[in-house]
Amino acid sequence: MGKSHVIKPLLNKEYPTVSYGRGVYLYDIEGKAYLDGCSGAVTANIGHGVQSVIDAMNEQAKKVSFTYRSQFTSEAAEALAAKLASWTPGDLDYVFFVNSGSEATETAMKIAIQYWQEQGRINKNKILSRWMSYHGITLGALSMSGHILRRKRFIPLLEEYPSIEPPYCYRCPFNSTYPSCDLLCANQLEQAIHRIGADNIAAFIAEPIIGASAGAVTPPPYYYQRIKEICERHDILFIADEVMTGNGRTGKPFGINHWDVVPDLMALGKGMGAGYTPMAAAIASKRIIDVIAAGSQSIMSGHTFSANPQSAAVSLAVMQYMEDNQLIAKSEERGLQLLSGLQTLMQKYEIIGDVRGKGLLCGIEFVKNRTTKETFPLSLGVTERVIAKAMNNGLLIYNASGGIDGQAGDSVIVAPPFTISEEEVNELLFILDQSIRELILDLEKEGQLVPKESVQ
Repeated sequence: MGKSHVIKPLLNKEYPTVSYGRGVYLYDIEGKAYLDGCSGAVTANIGHGVQSVIDAMNEQAKKVSFTYRSQFTSEAAEALAAKLASWTPGDLDYVFFVNSGSEATETAMKIAIQYWQEQGRINKNKILSRWMSYHGITLGALSMSGHILRRKRFIPLLEEYPSIEPPYCYRCPFNSTYPSCDLLCANQLEQAIHRIGADNIAAFIAEPIIGASAGAVTPPPYYYQRIKEICERHDILFIADEVMTGNGRTGKPFGINHWDVVPDLMALGKGMGAGYTPMAAAIASKRIIDVIAAGSQSIMSGHTFSANPQSAAVSLAVMQYMEDNQLIAKSEERGLQLLSGLQTLMQKYEIIGDVRGKGLLCGIEFVKNRTTKETFPLSLGVTERVIAKAMNNGLLIYNASGGIDGQAGDSVIVAPPFTISEEEVNELLFILDQSIRELILDLEKEGQLVPKESVQ
C-alpha cells in the first residue's frame, strides 16, 4: 500500500488494514484474526456480517437512501421510532434522529434548554454534569464532559458544566463506603444546585455506567433514584446518556433500567446502528414534546442526514435481529460469565485493582499496589501497553485511561458483541490472561513491579 492520506488517531503509527468481519472476529488483509473484545468502540453489538442487516441495507438502497427531514418522512424512520418507543421506559416516546452520540447528547441538551424557554424561563440554560464523564467530542458535548484529558486542549472554548464527583466506589471521592456513605456523591448534586441556583439550571446529564473516562464505573444501588428525586424537587430535567450503555449493552434495554428510573431525555448512539450505519437519537418524554408542540412547534436542531431512510432501515434491522435472537438476555448471560472470568483474573494478578460492570460492559482497573490502590504514572502507558499486547495476541480491548483527574488511572473496557458464545468468552479470557502476564513480566524487568511468585 502506498502513501496514506487518512488522518489516523496516531499520525506516526502503522495500523493493520481490515479485510472483513464475521461474527465476533475481524480479519486483516494478512489473514490474522482478532477477537473483537470491545465491539470496536463498544458499538458492534450484534457482531459482524449479519446477513439480515445486509439484506435490509440492500433493500432500502433499492428504494431511496436519502430524503431531507424537512421535506419527507419515511416508512423506515417511522418504524424505527416506533420500535425505540416500545423499548424505552415511561413516556420517552418521541425520537429525534441524528448521526452520532455527540450529536445525540448535544441535541438532548438543546431540547432541555428549549423546553424551559418555551415556558418563559429563559435563565434555565445551564447543564450540570459529573467529573469523570464523557458525553462527546463536539464543543457542546465536550462542555458537558468531565473527561479531563479530552477537555484540556479546548478549555477556553468550553462551558464549565462538570460540577459533581462521580459515583466511583472503588476510589470514593469522599473517603467513605456504601451504604454508610448515604450516597454522598448523589447528594452533592443538591449542593451544586444550591450554589448555582435551580432557576439557572436546565438539566443534569449522566452516563448510567461511566464508560470511556473510567472503564465501566458502576454506581451503587439507589444512586439514580436519589439523583432523579433531587432533579424533580428542583425542577431540573434528567438526561440519561445511553450512547454506550443503551440498546442492550448492560443486559437490559437501557442502562438506567437497572435503577428503575425514567429520565426526562435520553441519548442513544453506538449500538443503535451496531456499526452497520451511523445512527443516533435523542429521545424526549411526552410532557417535553407537549410543551414545545403548544409553543414554537419546532425543535431547534437538525443535521443533513437526520432520519435518513437508509440508516433508519439498517438500525431497524439491527433492533429486529436483537429481538429475534433474544440478544439482550444473552448479553446478561454472557456478561455474568465474562465478569466472573475477569474476577478470577483479579484473584490471579495483583496488578488488577478492580473489576466492574454490568452485562457485556465490563471494566478492569490496573494498579501498582492493590493494597494501597497506588496508580502507575500515565507516562508509563500501562493501558496502551496491555491493549497493544492483547491486539498482538489477537484480542481487541478499549482504552479508558486517565480518569483520575487526567493525571492517573489505567483502565480498559471489555465489551464483546452480544452474539459471543461461551467458548469465545473463554478464548477472550485466555488471551487477556496471556496479555496481562506479558505486561507484568515487562514491568518487573523495568523495576516498576516487584516480582510475584504467582507470575510464571
